Amino acid sequence: MSRRPLRIGLSARIYHPVVGATGLQSKSLQYLEQSVAHWVMSRDVMVFMIPAVSGDAMVHRSSIRLSDYPEYLDGLILQGGADISPQSYGEEPSHPDWAGDRVRDAYEMELLHEFMEAGKAVLGICRGAQLINVALGGTLYQDIATQIEAAGEHVHSDYDQHSHAVEWAAKSGLAKLYPGKTGGRVVSIHHQAIRALGRDLRVEARSTGDGLIEAIRLQGRPYVLGLQWHPEFHPPGSEDLLDCTPILDEFLASARGRLW
Repeated sequence: MSRRPLRIGLSARIYHPVVGATGLQSKSLQYLEQSVAHWVMSRDVMVFMIPAVSGDAMVHRSSIRLSDYPEYLDGLILQGGADISPQSYGEEPSHPDWAGDRVRDAYEMELLHEFMEAGKAVLGICRGAQLINVALGGTLYQDIATQIEAAGEHVHSDYDQHSHAVEWAAKSGLAKLYPGKTGGRVVSIHHQAIRALGRDLRVEARSTGDGLIEAIRLQGRPYVLGLQWHPEFHPPGSEDLLDCTPILDEFLASARGRLW
């Protein structure tokens, strides 16, 4: 009998009700971005979105908690989306537009810690990488353009068509994963970035030119990797962008328990 497919959980993006709105915009929505689900499903993987358990639903929820999910899922992906709230790392927003989403922060931090406690593999994408860093005691630049002199362009109106180069840190896991390569071009959509590293995290990659942290990895067990870029927006076979399938395969191998 063939082995069962892996079961990977995806954290939810959260849309909060708009004051005074009617219809769907008056409701709390939890959703995932299709591209990230399809990227993971390019292997024999079942993807499950994990809803936040707090909210304003009219129906009382059951006794299921976020801590129950690692028992049934093999790994977790923290997807991109809204800013991390500066209040989640002990600061106040320098601009109203950078207030972030504390509700989502708390939900994803709980998810992260539960999966880590269970020894399950975790991959953070964009906001997910920043969330991992903050959850482990690190901080962020609230806005790259205004806080870092001579910073490169990390977000652009072209959205997922914008890319820049990254380079691997010496002796990093990514350097070992891509023998003969020193880095590559990645799709970049972020105006915030990792500032001070969280506990037991090491730098895996930096953007060329300005040296901003672009990937982090937890030292030791469990497998926790954060990518500041968006691997789900890298077309298969692209000659210009980094082939991110080795990263996906490494994460899934860890989820199946073959890396330990």
